[in-house]
Amino acid sequence: MKIRWIAALAIAALFVCSHRSFAQTGEIDGIAHIAFRVHNLDNEINFLKRLGYEQAFAMTHAGRTTEIFVKINDTQFLEIYPQTEPNQPLGWMHVCFESADLRALHALYVARGLHPSPVVKAGAGNLIFSLKDPDGRTTEFTQYMPNSLHMLDRGKNLGMDRISGTLLGFELPVRNLAAARQFYTRLGFNVEDVSDGLRLSAPGNPNIHIEIHPAHAGFKAQTLFLVPNARKAEEDLHYEGINAERVKKIVFMNDPEGNAFVFLQGNLQ
Repeated sequence: MKIRWIAALAIAALFVCSHRSFAQTGEIDGIAHIAFRVHNLDNEINFLKRLGYEQAFAMTHAGRTTEIFVKINDTQFLEIYPQTEPNQPLGWMHVCFESADLRALHALYVARGLHPSPVVKAGAGNLIFSLKDPDGRTTEFTQYMPNSLHMLDRGKNLGMDRISGTLLGFELPVRNLAAARQFYTRLGFNVEDVSDGLRLSAPGNPNIHIEIHPAHAGFKAQTLFLVPNARKAEEDLHYEGINAERVKKIVFMNDPEGNAFVFLQGNLQ
């Protein structure tokens, strides 16, 4: 799997600016968050602190923490859920895409024959709806609303030593590549064939980087981050006592739960 990423080094020439500059009505404008379920919530949050990421806020129910929002930047987060039942699957749960006009996006998906859930206001105060992908995974869509917990946290909890300030995308295994192609095309992504899968880009934000590949033993989802210097990222991770492997301009590592994080060198603006 790592060899595959050598071919992705062209992304090092990527110039990333604020995804909001690409915002259009009724389309995907960026990645709002990626969610994980973990066995040990405290261990995961402490690990993310070692990467320079700070907790923005948390949701609770009956005195128990049900979800923690860890901040990448003012519009991108990692959502960390605790395992509450022994048989709950751990690891990569879902991606949530941002739209500037969620109701227009919802109407577009209905017109394309998809079956999104109704648009509702989530507990944090943002609009949200979801779909199931062909593998049964949830895909969420959100619109940030004024006075939501996310917007009230703007400019706060931005760790000065964050290893990356940009959640670039993800790589995901799927059971049926043809079904995945149809699903993501209907979501509005541009879909390009690559040697062993699909590469997706969003017209509303060409900086999103998503790769879809056939599932096979040992292949797990990877979360992609952008860094200005891969060598420095590797050194910073080693300084924190975190095992990381650099292959040219790409750094690979796992969190304590075995979730794969990949840091790709690019130019930030």
